[in-house]
Amino acid sequence: MKRATPYLFFPGHTEEAFAFYGSVFGGDEPRILRNRDMGMDGPDGDLVAHVSLRIADETSVMGSDVAGPQQDDHRIGTNVEIHLAPDDADEARRVFAALAEGGTIAMPLERTSWSELFGGCVDRYGVRWIVDFEGSVQFGAP
Repeated sequence: MKRATPYLFFPGHTEEAFAFYGSVFGGDEPRILRNRDMGMDGPDGDLVAHVSLRIADETSVMGSDVAGPQQDDHRIGTNVEIHLAPDDADEARRVFAALAEGGTIAMPLERTSWSELFGGCVDRYGVRWIVDFEGSVQFGAP
């Protein structure tokens, strides 16, 4: 397997969510393919058919809007958490704070026995994130 990429489904606010993620992670602006670009006109023509955003050197997050009956099959955040491994403690703190703003903190970003900084949050869009900066901590060390 070459890579695994989380694919997130939103009920009509994918563009807003990916603009937010772009502000957190920086980099290129995501390229958005809309339903109308694929020949689907009508009331769902403006919905996002596909978007991809690079959030780290070799990691992207992809997404799409869902509408109508498909919304019941795609409940955001209940079965997926995105694990982030920042390069340093400052980046861990910045990313965690940005993702947690307007959301909820499931586990505060703090030292654990397995990581220098580890925490979890659910962002304002219902997506679950794990921020894990191992630093110099060796698993099991106090």
